[in-house]
Amino acid sequence: MSRITLTGELRQDYQRLFATCAIREDKAAEVDELADVLLADRDRYQTVGERLKVPWFVVAALHYADTGRDFTVHPHNGDPLTERTRHLPAGRPLEGEPPFDWEDSAADALRLYYFDQWPDWSIAGALFVLEGRGGWGYRLHHSETPSPYLWNYSLHYTQGKYITDDTWSESAVAQRCGAGVLLRRLAERGLIEFAGTGEPLAWPLLRYAETEASPWVEALQRFLNTLPGIYVRVDGRAGPRTSEAFHRVTGLYLPGDPRASEPG
Repeated sequence: MSRITLTGELRQDYQRLFATCAIREDKAAEVDELADVLLADRDRYQTVGERLKVPWFVVAALHYADTGRDFTVHPHNGDPLTERTRHLPAGRPLEGEPPFDWEDSAADALRLYYFDQWPDWSIAGALFVLEGRGGWGYRLHHSETPSPYLWNYSLHYTQGKYITDDTWSESAVAQRCGAGVLLRRLAERGLIEFAGTGEPLAWPLLRYAETEASPWVEALQRFLNTLPGIYVRVDGRAGPRTSEAFHRVTGLYLPGDPRASEPG
């Protein structure tokens, strides 16, 4: 069972990180190439995902993050498909006989991780289970370093990683693209859609709310601060100053601002 639960605060953190995820320019071409090859194998990932009601792109991101897209090994630990796994977790898959099809082994691995029982495939829900697979050590013990399992190749991550399960290095740098970064690039290209994002919004994401923090408002505040003569505090709370800055740019106050209904 996970040592972390997906609370409202953690959900907002994932939404913020995904909304503000900027891929490093020196890695952009490589990320696009990775997105292309994942898309080319979509049918294989879809086959596994449909068995377990897991989105194909989560299966794809996990496959890359754990084995570098190697279809000749068990996703559990990289042991060859010609026999059951020997390293932890040993003896997988439990059913069938070797040599195993990659799809069967992948489905077994996802069941072992309880992905088939996870009901939330929103942005936050997907990132939560992926980070859990990568390990909670960063969030629990090095919260200043966003997990490279999710965010390597983005501006969120620079350096610092576990070089073994229990050994931390401040200078070590992860080598493989983060799973969250891959999902971000697929979303930017309009190739995937998360649960709950395709329905009409019951209330605008950007709205006047002085006490309620929002990752979308935080992203707006960061953008507004790039414009000449605008200086707002980046705290995710859309109070009078943020609404005024929005008005300067668009001619409109944020929805819910009392001034929005005042005669012009």
